[in-house]
Amino acid sequence: MHQVDVLLTNKIMENKKISGAEAVIHSLLNEGVDLVWGYPGGAIMPVYDEFYKFQDKLKHILARHEQGAIHAAQGYARSSGKVGVAIATSGPGATNLVTGIADAQIDSTPVVCITGQVPSHLLGSDAFQETDIIGISMPVTKWNYQITKAAEIPDIFAKAFYIAKSGRPGPVLIDITKDAQFELFQFKYSKCEGIRSYNPLPKIDISAVDNAVELINNAKKPFIVWGQGVLLGNAEEEFKRFVEKSGIPAAWTILGVSALPTSHELNVGMVGMHGNYGPNILTNECDLLIAIGMRFDDRVTGDPKTYATQAKIIHLDIDPAEINKNIKVEVPIIGDCKESLRFITDKIEKKSHEKWISNFDDLMKIEFDKVINSDLNPSKKGLTMGESIIAINEQTKGDAIIVTDVGQHQMVACRYANFIQSKSNITSGGLGTMGFALPAAMGAKMGAINREVVAVIGDGGYQMTIQELGTIFQLQIPVKIVILNNDFLGMVRQWQQLFFDKRYASTEMINPDFVTIAKGYYIDSERVNDRKELKPAVERMIKSQKPYILEICVEKEDNVFPMIPSGASVSDVRLS
Repeated sequence: MHQVDVLLTNKIMENKKISGAEAVIHSLLNEGVDLVWGYPGGAIMPVYDEFYKFQDKLKHILARHEQGAIHAAQGYARSSGKVGVAIATSGPGATNLVTGIADAQIDSTPVVCITGQVPSHLLGSDAFQETDIIGISMPVTKWNYQITKAAEIPDIFAKAFYIAKSGRPGPVLIDITKDAQFELFQFKYSKCEGIRSYNPLPKIDISAVDNAVELINNAKKPFIVWGQGVLLGNAEEEFKRFVEKSGIPAAWTILGVSALPTSHELNVGMVGMHGNYGPNILTNECDLLIAIGMRFDDRVTGDPKTYATQAKIIHLDIDPAEINKNIKVEVPIIGDCKESLRFITDKIEKKSHEKWISNFDDLMKIEFDKVINSDLNPSKKGLTMGESIIAINEQTKGDAIIVTDVGQHQMVACRYANFIQSKSNITSGGLGTMGFALPAAMGAKMGAINREVVAVIGDGGYQMTIQELGTIFQLQIPVKIVILNNDFLGMVRQWQQLFFDKRYASTEMINPDFVTIAKGYYIDSERVNDRKELKPAVERMIKSQKPYILEICVEKEDNVFPMIPSGASVSDVRLS
């Protein structure tokens, strides 16, 4: 809905009372929302009645499960840069959102969740489908609020959207009692421009910038590790300028990938448990570590007591709570990295570090010989996950959005997928939510309708939210779904092989016929077993204008390397 239309509608309503349910719709329209994911039920039914009346202005997509709705809202937010919206009823409807809300919280995804609630006079009575969703969701939301009076709706919705998208983004939940949805009041909406005691954009300390500049100019072996904060801050251009002027090699966390093209000469790969050999090893050899928009997660640092102890550390982050939380740093720069990077880049000397960068090249050659060559080796008996991702690269030219689930395929896709533009990698990073990819991919496609979206999913995670094929079929969302099927919960099996003497407890799977299931949803599909079938099948999938499912049967006991054992130092990275 255009802003002119919103203003006109608000003018018409000045002397007219409307219901709380209708106020929800007008509040969403005032925030520029054009798409909502959800699942109806008794306690939210008044709002759904208004969706029906306003369907020409606000599109609602019926997911097949509330978890599917929230993951779709996450995917939509991540691909579009907008706030995702999910809606559900009370009780089980609300609790089914919680996994996605927790995922959005740890991965800093801006979503607003709306839940219905029993009438206010029944609160606390254990009424039918009553659950204290405010208490349940408090630890995993940036903010939550229960509305019991219709007149609260405009201000609370304005605050919710402001909080969700400002500063470090995150999920917000609004719970609305059923009587508040029916209650009449005079609607007036004003966007939230600020909240007392909430400071989402800290002022940057210029003295800290100057200290950082001095360290950067004097460093002999500097190293950059960047995370999703670069993407969330829309700071890709500022980051690229900083990297190129400083001449410093840069590596990414899995949520940061695509902020800098994977082909960039100073992009040296991925850090972390299954990251590239060079970036992990050289983390403990650099003399300066510049962390930008990343939170020193344990999957990145390994044993924090041995992480980059020889280096001075500069940490750029918008959230003061992340500073010195996991790793002690010399120079914290709190603020929006779009701004702080600009300050730093203007002041640093232009340099190159060829000798230092050659160390990354040397270690990449070792990784290629011992890991990558094996992953992509066509002489292997069975197909590998690595060559499957390379086949996708060849067809998409690195221009697709890749949405991954959680497991071995996730690490392989992050390692081998090519990206030439920003916001191209969508995955569940911090929470590691299996079942994320299928609904997140359909959300990503609706958020970036002109881009190719390819979901890469393991056979385990696929079956956790497989019901969302119904949503994809009903709306004919042209998402491409690749199932890398190894008949195992692969990542758990890999740990069992390496650390539990191959005791494969509850990880081998007897799977259904995924192609037959796809036929039941009237979605085009095929299965690949032989190497000669792979490239033609991927080409057919990418050329299709409709939703498409490609099952690739890969080696059952392939492992993902390099690997840093849990709790080990990044220097202890294993190649086999």
